[in-house]
Amino acid sequence: MTVRACLPWPDKRLRTKAEDVAEVTDEIRAIWNDMIDTMEAMPGVGLAAPQIGVMLRLAVVDGSTERGRAVRLANPEILHSSVELREHDEASPNLPGVSAKVKRPRAVTVKFLNEQGMIDRRDFVGIEATSVQHQIDHLNGRMYFDRLSKVKRDMLLRKAKKLG
Repeated sequence: MTVRACLPWPDKRLRTKAEDVAEVTDEIRAIWNDMIDTMEAMPGVGLAAPQIGVMLRLAVVDGSTERGRAVRLANPEILHSSVELREHDEASPNLPGVSAKVKRPRAVTVKFLNEQGMIDRRDFVGIEATSVQHQIDHLNGRMYFDRLSKVKRDMLLRKAKKLG
């Protein structure tokens, strides 16, 4: 089990778009395993590789109540989003101690490379849909608070600074 350190905000890598994964190798699988260990240690429902300083389009998501059911995604891409939105309190280990309510599509269909390196498609609903969208934002150099109004974002960042 390897729990990796999460980059502290405002590390510039958190604002950098991650690189595509050319193929799923044992090295990629090892990174996914470390990401799952890190996610479980938080505890959280998802993690993107840039959060731990790995600039590849890798993410893990596990919204199950029993845990141990993490979905490993390489190069995830949203193909379809529901019109219906869901509001959820989101946070990040890169900016601990603060969170904000964010509205995102309630369900998404995502295309990605799976553990075998095959193109896969999966529907995510509820907490897992929120998490996979949150992780894809990280892969694109965005943070959840970028989805807030300027006033709410500034308040959240000021609060985080006081806590830090």
